[in-house]
Amino acid sequence: MKFSSYSFTPEILRALDACNYDQMTPVQQQAIPAAGRGKDILANAQTGTGKTAAFALPILQQIADTPKDIHSGSVRALILVPTRELAAQVTENIQAYSQFMTLNVVSVYGGVKMETQTKQLKQGVDVLVATPGRLLEHLQLNHTNLANVEHLVLDEADRMLDMGFITDIRKILESISNDFQTMLFSATLSQQMKHLANELLTSPVIVSASKENSTASTIKHVIHPVEQRRKQELLSELIGTNNWKQVLVFVNTKEAANNIVKELKLDGIKADVCHGDKGQGARRRALTEFKEGKIRALVATDVAARGLDVQGLKYVVNYDLPFLAEDYIHRIGRTGRAGETGNAVSFVCREEEHGLADIEAMIGYKIERQVVKGYEVSNRDRLIADISGRAAHERRQPRRNKAVGEEKVEHKPKTTAPTKKASKGKHRKTSAKLHRKGNVLAPKQK
Repeated sequence: MKFSSYSFTPEILRALDACNYDQMTPVQQQAIPAAGRGKDILANAQTGTGKTAAFALPILQQIADTPKDIHSGSVRALILVPTRELAAQVTENIQAYSQFMTLNVVSVYGGVKMETQTKQLKQGVDVLVATPGRLLEHLQLNHTNLANVEHLVLDEADRMLDMGFITDIRKILESISNDFQTMLFSATLSQQMKHLANELLTSPVIVSASKENSTASTIKHVIHPVEQRRKQELLSELIGTNNWKQVLVFVNTKEAANNIVKELKLDGIKADVCHGDKGQGARRRALTEFKEGKIRALVATDVAARGLDVQGLKYVVNYDLPFLAEDYIHRIGRTGRAGETGNAVSFVCREEEHGLADIEAMIGYKIERQVVKGYEVSNRDRLIADISGRAAHERRQPRRNKAVGEEKVEHKPKTTAPTKKASKGKHRKTSAKLHRKGNVLAPKQK
């Protein structure tokens, strides 16, 4: 179905043409007509399915059909999102869709000064995109008025539930006195998500382009079994020997993200981090440089990567498996978007096997295992002996370079222990001292 076949205003159609939008995605085909009639929507939609346009376009059309005077601080459409990155992305999209309309689109989220946002709110708002916590702050200070809200959207509602925003959301809903349309968009449909839908929606239209908790068919999944201590080596080798231009790497902790980026840089791979300890400006710069191809690897935590939309991203790596199986779908949704192909690569150590089983049970099939030569998982007894005897460094295999062939590398045993003074310095393992030679990795020559 073409966008031009739907009864959008000329201004919206002109904007869609400027955005190079022609054919609707399956989610848009199902959601737009129903939402345009004012129906409540429950959509099982992953990232990359065009869900922002699916809820934003019918809202813009209804606002255009029933223009009202804007009162200071008043809001007609409220879109709640879990993170500031997603808030910025959704706001940017809606501004593009409404670029030829007389419309105020404002976003409020943490990490920036309240004063700037307050000034924007007081100037009048048609569409407000917000994170729950920051919006509550503005409501408590009477900076905005939600009494006249006509449309409510919970985007990535499952993520907001996981982050504990349900109490904030209920408080926000108490500020709305008007009858309003509600749309819930979620990549996964857990029991908790379904309970929330029953609470908020009235006779909703169910929208789904695929079965519940599924992944895009355009994504190829692979598991690389590897010992935890060798994940860093494997990541650098895959990026280097396969010449990955761009890769988004997910980890579970900020500390891990920092360490991985440090090691990647030592291996000659341009990388940066994106996590909650980074300031808003630094995170935005990292995302921008990643989108522009100035850095090859962006290492991120789950929350910080929400809203990241990189056109043509081919590789997502789960350096750590997520704690929640549902997060696997959110993570890999960064690739294989809009019909393009993508790759979801997961490093799995022995301790993560139970988590992998949960993921496979949720998506409904077993993911292919591929053992990378040179990174075979040793038996548990040998691994324990290596670690307890501090012999892992001595026996550690060098990184293998598919492009230049295998090299026999001899490791001479140490005859003397380092002096106390020398031990204070930073010692990087020989096998990790790599540098770039064209598109491949090789041991750095002393």
